[in-house]
Amino acid sequence: MKFTLSWLKDHLETDASLEEIVERLTSIGLEVESVDDKAGLKPFVIAKVLTAARHPDADKLQVLAVDTGDGKPIQVVCGAPNARAGLVGAFAAPGTYVPGIDVTLAVGKIRGVESHGMMCSERELQLSDEHTGIIDLPADAPVGTSFAAYAHLDDPLIEINLTPNRPDATSVHGIARDLAASGLGRLKHNAIMPHTGAGPCPVRVSLEFGGTPKLCHGFALRLVRGVKNGPSPKWLQQRLLAIGLRPINALVDITNYITFDRGRPLHVFDAAKVKGDLVVRRAKDGEKVLALDGREYTLTPEMCVIADDNGVESIAGIMGGEHSGCDENTTDVLIESALWEPLNIARTGRALGIITDARYRFERGVDPEFMVPGVELATKMVLELCGGEASENDVVGYAGHTPKIVTFPLAEVKRLTGLDVPAGESLDILTRLGFGPASTGSVVDVLVPSWRPDVEGKADLVEEVMRIHGVDNIAPQPLGSHDAVNGRILTTLQIRTRAAKRALAVRGMMEAVTWSFIPARHAELFGGGKPELKLANPIAADMSDMRPSLLPGLIAAAQRNADRGFGDVALFEVSGTYEGDAPKAQRRVAAGVRRGTAKLDGSGRNWSGNAQNVGVFDAKADALAALEACGAPVDRLQIEAGGPSWYHPGRSGTIKLGPKVVLGTFGEFHPKALEVLDVSGPLCGFEVFVDAVPEPKAKPTRTKPKLDLSAFQAVKRDFAFVVDRAVEAGTLTRAALAADKKLITGVNVFDIFEGAALGDGKKSIAIEVSIQPLEKTLTDEDFEALAGKIVENVKKQTGGTLRG
Repeated sequence: MKFTLSWLKDHLETDASLEEIVERLTSIGLEVESVDDKAGLKPFVIAKVLTAARHPDADKLQVLAVDTGDGKPIQVVCGAPNARAGLVGAFAAPGTYVPGIDVTLAVGKIRGVESHGMMCSERELQLSDEHTGIIDLPADAPVGTSFAAYAHLDDPLIEINLTPNRPDATSVHGIARDLAASGLGRLKHNAIMPHTGAGPCPVRVSLEFGGTPKLCHGFALRLVRGVKNGPSPKWLQQRLLAIGLRPINALVDITNYITFDRGRPLHVFDAAKVKGDLVVRRAKDGEKVLALDGREYTLTPEMCVIADDNGVESIAGIMGGEHSGCDENTTDVLIESALWEPLNIARTGRALGIITDARYRFERGVDPEFMVPGVELATKMVLELCGGEASENDVVGYAGHTPKIVTFPLAEVKRLTGLDVPAGESLDILTRLGFGPASTGSVVDVLVPSWRPDVEGKADLVEEVMRIHGVDNIAPQPLGSHDAVNGRILTTLQIRTRAAKRALAVRGMMEAVTWSFIPARHAELFGGGKPELKLANPIAADMSDMRPSLLPGLIAAAQRNADRGFGDVALFEVSGTYEGDAPKAQRRVAAGVRRGTAKLDGSGRNWSGNAQNVGVFDAKADALAALEACGAPVDRLQIEAGGPSWYHPGRSGTIKLGPKVVLGTFGEFHPKALEVLDVSGPLCGFEVFVDAVPEPKAKPTRTKPKLDLSAFQAVKRDFAFVVDRAVEAGTLTRAALAADKKLITGVNVFDIFEGAALGDGKKSIAIEVSIQPLEKTLTDEDFEALAGKIVENVKKQTGGTLRG
């Protein structure tokens, strides 16, 4: 929202400086984006051409003697066709920056003749697009004085950043109201007197929505006959130009002016181009209109239009039609002011891709009580600037405004903001803002003014009191503690996410952030591709599905690195995957891939020998490290051979906690999967389901457990068992470990042997058992008894026998 200082003072009586106004605007919530104090136009002065002679070497150039007010003529070379002796215009001396041509002037020679400055055109000062000649001022213009001051171009321009909930601040009058309420002046109440028209408006209006919801809540129309449309006055053009609007003609400029001055968008129709009466209705499917921007728009029944017997004349609340627009030939004009459904305006504008000042205000909500005064103000300006005779005002569909009443406990100001504002001051602030306290006491009923549709409850009233009283009056205070020292702040999932990231980074992997959208073929390959996970508006054709796994994105990222010469990479990501469109179908997953020789102990070539390619056991180690960081009981996990179809069936595994809870998968990728992904090279990876790890049992105390060290020597014993070839080593180690959980502290496989001597379908697994005595030194008998328990437990769970 842009406005000039003089425009603001049309509504605000104040002696405050520009700096004070800017500071106050920001402090009351109308944040100032920029201020242009027009300092760039200060160097330009009014000068008079004393003589004009033809340039000796150029027919289209003249050599001027210019008086800038100090009595010392300055030589200037000028090519403007209207340059002549006696002309008074705007002069720029050497060293002046000319914004229209983006040049800082210097003394120069033009065809051998020195030029000490230039006489400027309107385009060079960014006043208009006119550049056929230099500025021609009246002969009595004061030579030597500031051109900007003389032309009223030194008016500072202020731009504020509006939040969507402040439709009242889309007008200069509304901004002035806020400043006056804050104590920075007095609001000028310029009364708008109704105009007594000469007879009824001959063009009638009807609102026809049938059984569908109404999209127009009121419509006012007036005809003014015998107008003379032409350029608007200089003051009006200057104000529109200052805020970035191009003056068109007096009738259109008046509506643009009132849009910014009072926040009331209006529209004018050339009455001679309107056939029959006006009908406000829904558009017909496929109906088209040529709008004022020169573009043709195709409409739908969800959009509201103003139509006549010719068809659609205007896209309601957004943009008028080219056919009925006002031009220099307009003699009879229809002035329209309406109340449109805000949500419908927003949807229509977005669907058609039209952004206008009218849409900006209507979709936020305009003041319904200013619908009729808006027509009256426009009528007054049209009669003053264009003449003519006005008809009576025709208002249809407006049932009047019923103000909202909000119950306001005054103590809420202290509770919500910490500000100790006296009750009387709170009510006074609301009154100055236009609210109407309708009762007294500690709880007050407050009438909300018609221009504040954003105020719904008591918290909104607290906000109004707070911003006018001063946010800077809130004393800074430390955030109070609501829990014990060292109380947990993060959720379990947040803690696990951070722990998993740290654990994988420690293992030499780099974190990646990949797209949540992947191609349909990739989604189907990794168990996805469900209809409910397809995007309605994908940002690219190859990003059509929500990812069911993190692996496709990581594998593609690894291949992109390889394509650029970095083949040995290890990447990980901890993020969400999607198994359905329900909230519970989104999972938190930690995944990683290794490519080439990117193993934990380094990658690439070395004098001692090339590193091996990554494999299934690298992925297994990464997966277990991530699970351990997330708090999973690693010592009780079961690892089954094989995994999902995208892994190699003989080089993959599934990590479980019990028979049903799957915590992760790992392995080398299937060649067919790599072919579909269009990648190559040694690749392995894993996925760990962070949210599947069970919550740890609550501990009765926050202190660390007692450190209990045994004073007795630890002992290791070796065992070799003959088992069926299908028996997994992990099953055997768990059986040995369970033989005596107090004495046995660890079991490690150190040898696997297969041979004819063992028998067909048999293999030998050798384990090292770590034994830690706790109460006494174990005797040979104790060891024999423990060994017997180990052999018996292994035989019971695996069918294995002690190898002779």
